Amino acid sequence: MKILGFEPKVKVNKPNSILFHNSIFTIGALSIKKLTLFGFMLVALPLVLALIYSTTQVNLMSKQSAQAIFSVVALTKANRELNENKLKLERYASQYIVLKDKELKNDYLMQELEALTLINNNFLSYDDEQLRLLCQEFLVIITTVNHVINSDSIDESTLETLQNQFFVLTELSQKIHLRSDELIDVQANKVDITAKQISDTMLMSLLIIPLTLIIAGIFIFLITTPLKLLIAKIQTLEKGDFDNEIKLIGSPEIREIADALEIMRLRLHALELQKSSFIRHISHELKTPLAAIREGTELLYDNSVGKLNDEQQEICCIIKESVKRLQRLIEDLLNFNIVLDSTSLQDSEKVLLKPLIENVVSDHKLEIKRKKLVVMQSFDDVVVFSNAKQLKVILDNILSNAIKYSSDSGTISIHAELKNKQLELSIVDSGPGIELDIKEKVFDAFYQGTAPENSQIKGSGLGLTIVKELLMRLNADITIQSKQVNNKGTSVQIILPRAQRVGEK
Repeated sequence: MKILGFEPKVKVNKPNSILFHNSIFTIGALSIKKLTLFGFMLVALPLVLALIYSTTQVNLMSKQSAQAIFSVVALTKANRELNENKLKLERYASQYIVLKDKELKNDYLMQELEALTLINNNFLSYDDEQLRLLCQEFLVIITTVNHVINSDSIDESTLETLQNQFFVLTELSQKIHLRSDELIDVQANKVDITAKQISDTMLMSLLIIPLTLIIAGIFIFLITTPLKLLIAKIQTLEKGDFDNEIKLIGSPEIREIADALEIMRLRLHALELQKSSFIRHISHELKTPLAAIREGTELLYDNSVGKLNDEQQEICCIIKESVKRLQRLIEDLLNFNIVLDSTSLQDSEKVLLKPLIENVVSDHKLEIKRKKLVVMQSFDDVVVFSNAKQLKVILDNILSNAIKYSSDSGTISIHAELKNKQLELSIVDSGPGIELDIKEKVFDAFYQGTAPENSQIKGSGLGLTIVKELLMRLNADITIQSKQVNNKGTSVQIILPRAQRVGEK
């Protein structure tokens, strides 16, 4: 609504949760140096305030205690002196009435002056109405006795009157003493109450410790969370995932590191695309003339274009085997390109384990038949949430190695079972096994161990490298155990996450 051309401003109250989130975001945007300093100050501030307050209270209690002690000592001393002074006053006054000696009168007057000074300085200075009234009565009696002493008419009845006055004076002195004791108890109670209050305050100040721990935890969370996110981004780069943009919100240092990682990601992605494109093109270009060479070699080897002599037949056989080896190398190179090319990676899908393994075994049917191998399969009916293309390449390479290194008429065991939502799959051959000193080297690119007996085609050294890289991208793991039974055989076990039985939800 507009009034006279003015549009009223409406104030919108933000929810407390949004305000809290914005405040946390603002604090988290500080630099790590400022954030650490700010957190240290917030943690130290409650402790410093508690220390200052406790010190002040202890100082106050010490002053009150000292004041109470001085008051107790002063009252005790004053009561003792007042009692002694009363006895002297009574003795000098009685002796003067009887003997009429002026020196005794002077002694009495001196003791009277001391008594007045003692009462004024030690008792009337207290802010206590009851003690003040008792002291005033005491002074009235002293004044009365003074009039009696200074009277010109002193007879036998004067001594009795004087004794009566001193009897009253004795009662007043006892009452002053009792009231002084009560005042001493009041001071002691005040000190005790103050001590209890300080004790309670010190116990309450312990509640600051959980508060400081909470504040410290908040700042640890604010500092470490972006670092954990950075580690996660770096791990994705390590796995070869260059498609997701690296962008983090946090302190300037975190954003600077994230920007540097993003630049590195873009460069690595560009290099990977160039490398993958080169491998695809070069492999395609090699396969076309290789097919012509292979067909021509087969024609020559089969004597389709004329009979060859023994030497020509031997050369033709060498060419034929070399062509096979070259074809195998190109296929391994294409499989390795799957690892390098992140664009070939697909989202996880449901993969039936049994058909996949049967398909892989079928692809190697001729090699298995040639070596008269027995393949024993034992596995649960399992579904794996993974990448079917990559998983097939993994199983193909492991089974290919098992076939290659198994002795003729040997056995290969494929066993898989589900444990804790993970698939444990092992492929065991009956070959000579792997020596311990080269066990860790078999995953290195282009590394080739001792060739198996009667091997016609030499490998490329990329098989287990491809397996290792693909399993890393699938968050899976691989272990190799060798020479477990009769000092022979190699067991390759892979553990795949996110697996379940068929039909299970």
